[in-house]
Amino acid sequence: MSWLEVVILGLVQGLTEFLPISSSGHLRIVSGIFFGNDPGAAFTAVSQLGTELAVLIYFAKDIGRLVKTWFLGFRDPEVRATPDYRMAWLVIIGTIPIGVLGVIFQNSIETVARNLWLIAVTLIVFGVLLGLAERYGTQRRPVEELTVKDGILLGLAQALALIPGVSRSGGTITAGLFLGLTRPAAVRYSFLLAIPAVVAAGVFQLKDVTAGDTSVPQMVVATVIAFVVGYAIIAWLLKFVERNSVYVFVAYRIALGVALLAALSIGAVSAT
Repeated sequence: MSWLEVVILGLVQGLTEFLPISSSGHLRIVSGIFFGNDPGAAFTAVSQLGTELAVLIYFAKDIGRLVKTWFLGFRDPEVRATPDYRMAWLVIIGTIPIGVLGVIFQNSIETVARNLWLIAVTLIVFGVLLGLAERYGTQRRPVEELTVKDGILLGLAQALALIPGVSRSGGTITAGLFLGLTRPAAVRYSFLLAIPAVVAAGVFQLKDVTAGDTSVPQMVVATVIAFVVGYAIIAWLLKFVERNSVYVFVAYRIALGVALLAALSIGAVSAT
């Protein structure tokens, strides 16, 4: 892998990880079109460690409070009645589906699921679903009203992002809007829910990164770039969803999916 590809893919990861447009899909598309290869699931997973570090730092106070409350709740009944204790458990519960399904379907995720035909279709289909969620979701429930049932459903929605093109944040936000959450609530929970799953996936895939043509220094640079850009995107997205709908992301997903289908149809880009 060239240094130019490393820098560009690091930028792409940072720009797209938190937006509901699929970072893994974009890494696959950009690498396939401009560099004629697939960076691989391992590169995607490890570079996501940079963006998740951005989440850890941005939400450090919230995360620290949730972790502290979770441990205190084991011996203090009053703590177990607090919203923070419930949220900590909801993050844990919501992480289970992607963990289980990721292990079961690991081989498919790293091979057939990275086909560009599939990515193009998922970009369009889940873009339409995001638009429907924005249109018909009541958007009345704050994050404090999340239930265990919500946690399970949102966890299943996040697990769909094992397929490149779906988008982890996009799946979670879509499900959250359908469940009546406000946009800021859905986005905030998607950030917190991603932390355990993405960190675990990145650490698990560390051993596979250098098995390809990516060196350790290149992986470090890509991850650092993803961290810096991702941190800026978090702040921007939280402000954006407070005042704007997600239709711009819907339009972008559909347009990109249609363009990719056209390119594949005329043989301008290889699907594998």
